[in-house]
Amino acid sequence: MKKILTLNNISAQGLERLPRDEYEVSSEISQPDAILLRSYKMHDMEIPDSLVAVGRAGAGVNNIPLKKMSDRGVAVFNAPGANANAVKELVIGGMLLACRNLCYAWDYTNKLKGSDAEISKDVEEGKKKYVGFELPGRTLGVIGLGAIGVKVANAAVSLGMNVIGFDPGISVKSAWNLSADVEPCNSVDEMMPKVDFISLHVPLIEATKNIINADRLAKMKPGSVIMNFARDGIVDDEAVLTALDENRLHAYVTDFPSNLLKDRKGVIGLPHLGASTHEAEENCAVMVAEQLKDYLENGNVTNSVNFPEVRLARATDYRISVANANRPDMVGQISHVLGENNINIQHMVNESRDDLAYTLMDVDKTVSAEIIEAIKQIDGVLTARAF
Repeated sequence: MKKILTLNNISAQGLERLPRDEYEVSSEISQPDAILLRSYKMHDMEIPDSLVAVGRAGAGVNNIPLKKMSDRGVAVFNAPGANANAVKELVIGGMLLACRNLCYAWDYTNKLKGSDAEISKDVEEGKKKYVGFELPGRTLGVIGLGAIGVKVANAAVSLGMNVIGFDPGISVKSAWNLSADVEPCNSVDEMMPKVDFISLHVPLIEATKNIINADRLAKMKPGSVIMNFARDGIVDDEAVLTALDENRLHAYVTDFPSNLLKDRKGVIGLPHLGASTHEAEENCAVMVAEQLKDYLENGNVTNSVNFPEVRLARATDYRISVANANRPDMVGQISHVLGENNINIQHMVNESRDDLAYTLMDVDKTVSAEIIEAIKQIDGVLTARAF
């Protein structure tokens, strides 16, 4: 029976994909085969020797020590696109909150006092005070055109907005799904003076840290809006506050509030609501559970952030998988061990990603624990499993 350790509450719809007669799933398991989590921070966690996979029921994996996992041959999976609609809807909501001054108008109305006649008079004053602007004809810049960015861009086009997109690494799948009305842009700097709104949909890596900074904010039109529903750290909050104080920005809508941002003019802070819908939680849990199940049972790799994508249709009833350092002659050495034990390879696929390589082999007979152990002893092999 395979053991799955849960570090957060995982949607029941996802857990149902792991049959109880084959899987033990609990928040209190020692020596698990896999871990399922959402936002739990694993960086200071002692990693069990038994672990072969981690499944993040969401898109971002900043809470998982990826290098440590890769060095140990542990596959890390996420659920890209499963929460895309939820984030898209919040981005559209964020634009409306900002351009119609809804948060401030709501706060103003809740603080009204006096008789109904007095409140009515103040309401009319508020109507003048919180005049906003409409979205059609305005220009949205989308930085990052993955599953979420594409949905945001397409939705904005449907609302009558002009949309500019930037993503130097856009995938073929995303390009196919992107509206033809989205104008491509060569750089963030080129985009900044053209847009009224910026929406960010990139991971936090060295290249995206403070991607919105003082220099780029200085290039924006007066009265523009910055929206960050991606990751804390990709916007220089200090620079944004300065731009707001100098009335160069109209609003900053962020899912990542802090003491610096609280109670500041022009800041609309939300409590990380991007993927907080029942539908998104279910979609993420189902996707990552199915990916973990396929990896544990068949060795197939789908939506891993550190392993290459590998899928192999079963050619025999006997299969092995090997993760190893990406160096010459590794497949040859693995094959040699199998050959010494009179095991023939019937079907094989080998792929690499950066410093890691992964091989699936269907063979003609059972591979014993002793043979798997011999493969593990090859210098550079990180993990080996028989199915």
